[in-house]
Amino acid sequence: MFVKVCGLSTAESVQAAVDAGADAVGFVLTASPREVTPEQARGLLAGVPDGVAAVGVFRHEPAADAVATARAAGLEWVQLHGHRTAEDVTTVHDAGMRLIRAVTMGAAAEEFGDLGEEVLLIDAAVPGSGESWDYASVRAKGLGGRKWLLAGGLAPENVAQAAEAAAAWGVDVSSGVESSRGVKDLALVRAFVNSAKAAKD
Repeated sequence: MFVKVCGLSTAESVQAAVDAGADAVGFVLTASPREVTPEQARGLLAGVPDGVAAVGVFRHEPAADAVATARAAGLEWVQLHGHRTAEDVTTVHDAGMRLIRAVTMGAAAEEFGDLGEEVLLIDAAVPGSGESWDYASVRAKGLGGRKWLLAGGLAPENVAQAAEAAAAWGVDVSSGVESSRGVKDLALVRAFVNSAKAAKD
């Protein structure tokens, strides 16, 4: 099970995720309680070993702007939320970067198609709510064989069951491992990664 811990903003939270076995860590480079500057993200990269993907997360910024900011932060992965096109994917790839394209369960059917991104992320219909949802409903999207992450309302206590219900390739968490909005609980980070890794692939 591929595990990404997102919204990290301290060296301690990065270390907790990495030590627990996370496959990817996310740094929010857009307006958010979890936002870090490119300079802060570059500093946090010192704690990310080879083999762990470091991802810059963006909301509605143009792909070219996201690429420029991610490059300033020293990142090789970009995560784009909002409506995106094949041209956006090309923009990321032409910059020599890799892409996680995020969609919500409420998106139009065509948005679940393969635009050439490395990984697709599927979030709740209302992203950021922190509430669990009908994870099994993702199976109807016909994503078998693709690399995709389940997100939205996940926490240590439900991640294994949710991932199995959705037949997820991987999972992504942020608010589900926080003691307060934007503040990671290191014990929850470790518990989440451990629970996710113990889930059936």
